[in-house]
Amino acid sequence: MTMDIRLARIGSRLLPKQVASGWVKVTMPNRILIVSNRVVKDHLYQTLMLQSVPSGIEANVMTVKKMLAVYQDPRFDTFKPLLLTETAKDMAKLVKGGVDLTGIGINLGILAYRDGMKMLMNGVAVDKTEADALRFLTHKAHLKVVVQENPTDTPQNIEPFLDQLTV
Repeated sequence: MTMDIRLARIGSRLLPKQVASGWVKVTMPNRILIVSNRVVKDHLYQTLMLQSVPSGIEANVMTVKKMLAVYQDPRFDTFKPLLLTETAKDMAKLVKGGVDLTGIGINLGILAYRDGMKMLMNGVAVDKTEADALRFLTHKAHLKVVVQENPTDTPQNIEPFLDQLTV
């Protein structure tokens, strides 16, 4: 038995309002796991982000390596988390490391545009590394990856957009 992941989400902002309120109400987790090697090192950002965690839910910020260890540890089987990463690359590392998302797929939030990126679709910008990670998740890991910012939005499968992308 392993933890019951309620939502696996990739998004640049990790824990925006729509996740902290909307997705928490729909998925009813007992924990939020923020997986980011970068955020682990940024204590100010951690503090600010953790302030938006709804009351009654615990949250942890950890590295990819730590998440893989926690996922395999039976002491954490009672966790029913929202699993949040800020990059597709980190989510792909989790899947390659054994985190099973076949039953739930992956929710993709906003991926902010930076220089050198291409717009995959509205609100989702990728560079070659992110596009390759998304292709791994959809084509090799056979996971359904959808863009759905809020629970009330209609999910959009990213696969057709990835197939048209030239990055």
